[in-house]
Amino acid sequence: MRTLERKLGFDAVPSTLRAKCATDGARRAVDDTEIMRNADAIMAELRLTDEMRLVCMFEDTFPADGYVDMREFLLPLTGELSCISLSNLILLQKGLDAIRRIAAFLKASGSVYPSLKKLSEPVMIYPEVLRKIDSIINKNGEVRDTASAALAQIRSDLKAKQRSISRTIQAVLKKAQAEGIVEADAEAVVRDGKTLIPVSAADKRKIAGIVCDESASGRTSFIEPLEVVNLNNAVRELQFEEQREIQRILLEFTDFLRPYLPDVLESAAFLIRIDFIRAKALLAMDMIAGMPILSETGSLTLRKARHPLLERALRKENKEIVPLTLTLENDRRIMLISGPNAGGKSVCLKTVGLLQYMFQWGLLIPTSEISEMLVFDNIFVDIGDDQNLENDLSTYSSHLKNLNAILSEATERSLVLIDEFGSGTEPAAGGAIAEAVLDSLAERGVYGVITTHYTNLKLYASNSPHVTNGAMQFDVSTLTPLFTLEQGLPGNSFAFELARKMGLPDEIIKSAEEKAGSDFVDMERQLRKIARNRRALDEKLTRVKNADRTLESLTDRYEKELSEIKTLRSNILAEAKAEAREIVAGANRQIEQTIREIKEAQAEKQKTKEARAKVTELQQTLEEKESRTEADALIERKIEQILARRERQQKRKEERARRAGEEAPKPAAKAADKPEPLKVGDKVRLTGSDMVGEIIQISTKKVSVAVGGITTKTDLDKVERISAQQYKTAVKGTAPRKATSGGVAVKGMESISERKMNFSPQVDVRGERLESALNIVTRFIDDAIMIGISQVKILHGKGTGVLREELRKYLKTVAGVRSVRDEALEMGGAGITVVDLD
Repeated sequence: MRTLERKLGFDAVPSTLRAKCATDGARRAVDDTEIMRNADAIMAELRLTDEMRLVCMFEDTFPADGYVDMREFLLPLTGELSCISLSNLILLQKGLDAIRRIAAFLKASGSVYPSLKKLSEPVMIYPEVLRKIDSIINKNGEVRDTASAALAQIRSDLKAKQRSISRTIQAVLKKAQAEGIVEADAEAVVRDGKTLIPVSAADKRKIAGIVCDESASGRTSFIEPLEVVNLNNAVRELQFEEQREIQRILLEFTDFLRPYLPDVLESAAFLIRIDFIRAKALLAMDMIAGMPILSETGSLTLRKARHPLLERALRKENKEIVPLTLTLENDRRIMLISGPNAGGKSVCLKTVGLLQYMFQWGLLIPTSEISEMLVFDNIFVDIGDDQNLENDLSTYSSHLKNLNAILSEATERSLVLIDEFGSGTEPAAGGAIAEAVLDSLAERGVYGVITTHYTNLKLYASNSPHVTNGAMQFDVSTLTPLFTLEQGLPGNSFAFELARKMGLPDEIIKSAEEKAGSDFVDMERQLRKIARNRRALDEKLTRVKNADRTLESLTDRYEKELSEIKTLRSNILAEAKAEAREIVAGANRQIEQTIREIKEAQAEKQKTKEARAKVTELQQTLEEKESRTEADALIERKIEQILARRERQQKRKEERARRAGEEAPKPAAKAADKPEPLKVGDKVRLTGSDMVGEIIQISTKKVSVAVGGITTKTDLDKVERISAQQYKTAVKGTAPRKATSGGVAVKGMESISERKMNFSPQVDVRGERLESALNIVTRFIDDAIMIGISQVKILHGKGTGVLREELRKYLKTVAGVRSVRDEALEMGGAGITVVDLD
């Protein structure tokens, strides 16, 4: 595979791609990526890259920084005794923030970037992890004083000691300057964390202290006065204590992070994947590449294709590349390209091979986006000279070895690229072998691009139903190559013309033409004639295309006018239909009015007659309009049905009146049952609230009710009996209200992953009623135990202390709760309960 990449020139592409990756993980992905043979996988990768290309081009809000490989330092944290370092905590903060911003961008993008959005959907975002990190380090990556109460105290003591050292040093320095021991303009210096006084070497014993350092010349000594030795020692001890506390904070954070590690590692992999896709998109932008179409017809078509490496080299020389347009049709799958030397044959062949390899590698290719690509199982190449003196392998032998491999393995799903087909040996034999090989490849149905100078191969392609000729165009007047491929014609080598241009004597050229034979010279002449005729034909074809465009413009104008006429006709018909609907609606209103009059008149003959007259008048009005016939029939049918129904109803009413002499008496209402008195075990609801419970004790005026795990005593008239079903419904339907802390919600019916994602280790129940607070804390503790959190906090406030005591009573009964205590005084004291979990 590496040899194939080298011959196609693809080996230079991954190195360029690696340079555009921000993470080592993405660079490893470049090294691990191989050519794909599944069309769906290829197109999925191309869609991701193409969408990212558009993002990089047009979206300024998409994150361009924060791409870090977090997996290297996250994986070791799965061990119980592991601890994250401060530098890695900073990287974790950058990485998680980048993931959050990327996911938020794609979520807000709607359906603009569907493939990237789908890629981001499984990613879990844990705001609480980021908030925890933000509470430990600031934006400069320094540990905050507020990271813990102990750290705040240590740093406060440290600052106090340093101020004391500064004052003492200044006092000693001024005294030494006054005594002439230290120069008047000397200042205290800090070395190795100690504040020292510079003294000349001769006077160093005049100041009581410790010599900690001296200058390079040895003329100046740096003294630590005895007055500050103990203070400096205290500072060092506080610094050691500070580092130990920071280490403890990091260890505590690691324990906090460990339950989230599996999902965070998945998010880290997502960030590397985005980095890899972004690198491919940036490479596509450099190459001005796009996403081609997957061919459904079995044809491979490149339109305006450019060799990216050649284009980059030409750009440095301020030259333009000539794009390649080439088609390998389903019935003619092999193209035989011929033409003069240095005319661009090999470039065409390598362009096809390189772009096909890039396509199946998952890269956008520098070609028109209406190009159609195929997916091949294998790509075979025979390019260049593979001679090997150690293995006694000549140039032609190496070609034969490559051809043997191609003939052994090539199928109809293979792409074969052969440069200078048949060369390297005696022309007659080489041409014959090449023709036989070409015939075998054509019969197998392989796709291929082959370059040659051999006349017999050109003639074979002209007569073969599976092979087509292709010629590199050449300007005969200037004898310069045009680097343009013309399909359907064989190319001319222009050997004699080039020889004349290079100055070979005419007699030599004439002699060569005679030796070549009249058939060869005539064929070359005919090829030149065909080339000239083809150029004239192209000019005529261009004129015809221009005429076609003019005709298309006229056709478009007439079609537009016809469309306007059809629209006008539709509008007229719509207006007519609307008018008809209005007439029918008026008729319906008249019918309804007639019905009301019949009802009010109780079907009196005179009123009915008048109503019928109105309908008849309406009918006459409608008959004046030709388009109303259906409405007339409908109205008449409705009137006849209504009158017939009223007549039948009236007859039934009169019949019942004759049969019934008087109205039957109504049954007496059943006396209300007297309610039974309340008893122990009854299910009741506390009036004025939604709280339900069970009676466990009852007296003449008081009743004790068990509500959840709490017993409350109230007046007998403050409760009402409910059924067992009502009690079950009330208990089952009681869902904890959403309790938020820092914007994170604790919900009732969530999946485990959603709870982990939205879980906050602190809950606020201030202002909640006791039952509601108990429900919130119950679900909160259950979630914490379920996802493996080691410590949580409950903010309930101080108040009367009742809420605090009842919550702690409940917490002491919960399995998995190790201890319950007040928060540190400076962090909230008795207003916050700290719960340590097993």
